Amino acid sequence: MARGRSITLDQWFDAGRLHALRKAVLAEAAAAGLPRDRASDVMLAVHELAANAVRHGGGSGRVRLRVAGRALHCVVSDAGRGSANGHAHAATAVAVQPWLFKPGHGLWLVRSLADDLAVAPSPVGSRVMAVFTLPGTDRGTSRPRR
Repeated sequence: MARGRSITLDQWFDAGRLHALRKAVLAEAAAAGLPRDRASDVMLAVHELAANAVRHGGGSGRVRLRVAGRALHCVVSDAGRGSANGHAHAATAVAVQPWLFKPGHGLWLVRSLADDLAVAPSPVGSRVMAVFTLPGTDRGTSRPRR
């Protein structure tokens, strides 16, 4: 992928297309120049956001990746509703043996992987942007884990 291209991926998804979305995101992140481990971080973050859109945002959504400057911008949007605090509406915690699931872990994970995260929930849909710095910049070459 040439760095001058604006949109590198624009894909609709639902629960049945998450596996294809992961492959496409991984390929685009690697093509943008991210090392394998960071490309995997992008894939995992976008998957978590897409899974949230499927579960809390009406069952489907859209992912757009673009390179801007020295960063890969990953935007996941849906037509569902979010809450004012940036968390998708969810049922109470559900016990899944042996793990305890609590709403909010997906966004926590994305926050820990991305260099920047912006959440814009609204009554007519949510839009989340995760930004990953590309190699050759201060944060893109060796990013310390939080």
